[in-house]
Amino acid sequence: MKLVVFLMVVTVSLAQNSSQSPASQPIPKSSVKQDYPAKTIRSGEQKFVSQCGFCHGRDAAGGEGGPDLTRSDVVVADNRGDKIGPVVQSGKGSMPAFHLSAVDLESIVAYIHSQKTKFEADGGGRRSVDVSDLATGNAEAGRAYFGNACGSCHSATGDLAGVGKKYKGLELVQRMLYPSGRPAPARPKATVTLASGQTFAGTLVSDDEFSLTVQNAGNDRQTFDKSTVKFKIDDPLSAHFGLLGKYSDTDMHNVYAFLSTLQ
Repeated sequence: MKLVVFLMVVTVSLAQNSSQSPASQPIPKSSVKQDYPAKTIRSGEQKFVSQCGFCHGRDAAGGEGGPDLTRSDVVVADNRGDKIGPVVQSGKGSMPAFHLSAVDLESIVAYIHSQKTKFEADGGGRRSVDVSDLATGNAEAGRAYFGNACGSCHSATGDLAGVGKKYKGLELVQRMLYPSGRPAPARPKATVTLASGQTFAGTLVSDDEFSLTVQNAGNDRQTFDKSTVKFKIDDPLSAHFGLLGKYSDTDMHNVYAFLSTLQ
């Protein structure tokens, strides 16, 4: 699913100019502030990911053809499901009807509103890159942002020396947002603690809402139910994923301008 996020992030719309870029527009505020129990939100997340996530993204911020629900006029106007509910139950456009129980529908509504609140607080909204505004950044401002947000893991004279010569234009932005390619990023590590206190540590093989699979140094694999264990995941790319919802256009273009100077 991280790849899906990457693809959404680097989608290019040549017909747009910088004033139309999604990340430059603030997320509209909900008309009614809504709070839900954490248990309801967690239940709604599971149901949303399994039934709605493919089209709307598992974070409700847009996916394979489905709109970003954190910017949806229906969600903005919704009051505890009075607008979202009819759309879910009756369908709209290419979206089919979903016949859900009142409890399941309430939990999905709760998750959507919790995500909207989260993205409003992040202040970003990055889901696309416009080629025409890549060159608008300030390299010195980008240097300062890099020092604060990236400097603990990266060095302009170390691992990123010459990156502006190696990657150009959109390719450099792609590398900045989701550093795939060669050399490949280190695989995430995981440590699982069982109820007995025994631990199992190794490379994270797979991870979803319900379980995770870990392979230890002896190549033994074990799959664990997340609800029955404690676990810690150390992902070298987690900082990059965390910034995706926080980047403003200005931040991104400034960092790009700075990285472009690293010849």
